Amino acid sequence: MYYRFSGVTQRLVGAAASAAYSPQGLKPIVSTESPALIFGTTTKLASDLPATDSFLGKNKVPDLQKIFQKADGLPVHLKRGVPDRLLYRTTMALTIGGTIYCLVALYMASQPRNQK
Repeated sequence: MYYRFSGVTQRLVGAAASAAYSPQGLKPIVSTESPALIFGTTTKLASDLPATDSFLGKNKVPDLQKIFQKADGLPVHLKRGVPDRLLYRTTMALTIGGTIYCLVALYMASQPRNQK
């Protein structure tokens, strides 16, 4: 009798000779012909591209490093000025408002209803 490993039960189970000699992970040899192209255009390798075409924008990292590493006593999340302050204050207002709303809802849920 022949045995094979069952992927479902994770145990050895009885099997025919052909199944025992052809485990689940192994497949018969396929042809070595390349498959047909799906897309008509060829793919360009990164090494074939010129350096100027890969990125056309200005590198902002050195400028941002200067801004964030300045010793002005501000936390990092407020270093870029008005937009950062606006986002920070909006976030804090929503957080405080949500906390108050949750506390009010909890208070209302803890009070018994008046029965008429």
